[in-house]
Amino acid sequence: MGLAITLDQYETHSVLRLEGGIDITCAADLKRLLLEALASGKDLQLDLERVTDLDVTAIQLLWSAGLEAERSGAGVAVAGRVPEEIAFAVREAGLERFPIPTAPKV
Repeated sequence: MGLAITLDQYETHSVLRLEGGIDITCAADLKRLLLEALASGKDLQLDLERVTDLDVTAIQLLWSAGLEAERSGAGVAVAGRVPEEIAFAVREAGLERFPIPTAPKV
């Protein structure tokens, strides 16, 4: 099985794709790739369409990345939609909505 998290860098933006269950076992990879994407200074799109579960660690990392992007002036958004099971996990973690806005896919 390949990585559940991949980062694709394009000229104008980066796309971070998450797949399957993203939990504490993926946290180091998720953090590393988020930092790499944010360091590029490009807008970041998160592709969550193939995610089946996000634990609170992953939600916190994504939330922190959104805050850091906002501070640095980079854009960050979920590309497309947030799957309902992920939206549910976010609500179960105590948030009213997913901590990063959605945008159309590029």
